[in-house]
Amino acid sequence: MMPLLLRKKLVSFKVETGVILGIVLFLLILPGVAVASIPDIDSLISGEVSAGNSGDGIYYTGNSPEDNTYAWGNCTYWVFIMRKNDGHPISNTWGNAADWALNAQLQGYKVDQSPAAGAIMQTANSAGGLGHVAYVTKVDPATGSWTISEMNAKGLNVVSERTFTVLDAQKYNFIHYKEAP
Repeated sequence: MMPLLLRKKLVSFKVETGVILGIVLFLLILPGVAVASIPDIDSLISGEVSAGNSGDGIYYTGNSPEDNTYAWGNCTYWVFIMRKNDGHPISNTWGNAADWALNAQLQGYKVDQSPAAGAIMQTANSAGGLGHVAYVTKVDPATGSWTISEMNAKGLNVVSERTFTVLDAQKYNFIHYKEAP
């Protein structure tokens, strides 16, 4: 018969071994599950939007420029990336979205109520006074409707899109490319 102390240590060893094996298996399986959930592996490799659907949006796993000092996962973070990627970078010192139209104007950007592809849609009347910004991806010339790409409307770091009517434009500011001096 095995002494009681030895039996307890053996049981304890078996439990600890089982826990460790469970953790190791979890860590080995998790990357495979993450990769399997990616709808387009080419997007992940190229650093574009990808990886994981979150409701009506996509969780962003792409790269961020080193000079993007806006808070990760927020609307300002996303618009900074979009403008940098389209070849029309903006300042990283405009603050909260509510302040963007004024700060952009002070730096020589055209600001009006006319949506255009590549412009930044801005409002101060959301997010508890912090405002919201989004990137205008297209404007339908026939109807005047416009579509935005935005982050943090459906969740932190989630990219989604919405389309607005021509009449909605009067409710927003649009920050266009910097005016030539």
